Amino acid sequence: MRQSLVILASIFLWQAAQAQDQSVINEPNSGLWIGVYNKLRMTKKIYYYSETHLRFRNSLDNNMSFVGRMGQIYNRHGVNFLFNKHFEFTIGPTLVFNYTPEPGNPDFEKVVLEPRVWHQWLFIMPYMGRVKLYHQFRFEHRFKRDNNVGAPFQYTDRYRYKIFAYIPLNKPTLGNKTLFIAPSAEIFLHSGKSIVANPMEDFRVYTGLGYILNNNVTFFGGHMWTLGQGRNPAGFQYGQNHIIRLNVFLTFDLRKRTKRIDEIRLTD
Repeated sequence: MRQSLVILASIFLWQAAQAQDQSVINEPNSGLWIGVYNKLRMTKKIYYYSETHLRFRNSLDNNMSFVGRMGQIYNRHGVNFLFNKHFEFTIGPTLVFNYTPEPGNPDFEKVVLEPRVWHQWLFIMPYMGRVKLYHQFRFEHRFKRDNNVGAPFQYTDRYRYKIFAYIPLNKPTLGNKTLFIAPSAEIFLHSGKSIVANPMEDFRVYTGLGYILNNNVTFFGGHMWTLGQGRNPAGFQYGQNHIIRLNVFLTFDLRKRTKRIDEIRLTD
């Protein structure tokens, strides 16, 4: 896990160093993300998957207020195919509501829609002692536009890799009534006609604390630090964010009771 985090950080720093006249914004912004994750088991190998996120950001006059403006609403859906206990694939649509960065400013539309298609490959490693390790590859095909009045839609592709782990604290493995910690790191690349310089879009480090109530409900929350590109089209300007994330995972088996298998499957 440590080696993978070092590799991701090194890639990000190397890529940033290639940019000329690069400036990193030292003053961070903040936000609060609230998410609900759902997995409904339809058959032995197929789940229905969905996520809904409310993402708030700081007020214009206080960068560390965490909640001051609506940032985005995410609606991500998909069909999840479970090939085996170590590999699964998900594909589906996403609809994002992007809210104005300056409420009340007539130069910006209050909200614009951003449709996407996404697919994901998740590799679940066997337990390494108490640690359960995941490798997540996610690809997003986005039709997005700025909130500026009259801004055109632009097509971009996003490529994401995340390594994360679940480490039980009060039990040897994950199960009911388990308290766990989950560190993760994720790197984002993007491409498209509007990406004129730097393909590195974002880098996130997220550590959370979770509690598995039972096979159906898990609570999870923590702090995420991000370093990513701002709105500078040259791609050389970066900004930091401190995000508080609060999530709940809901998993239900819709099959007949005789076909159910008690298990807990977590993703993020």
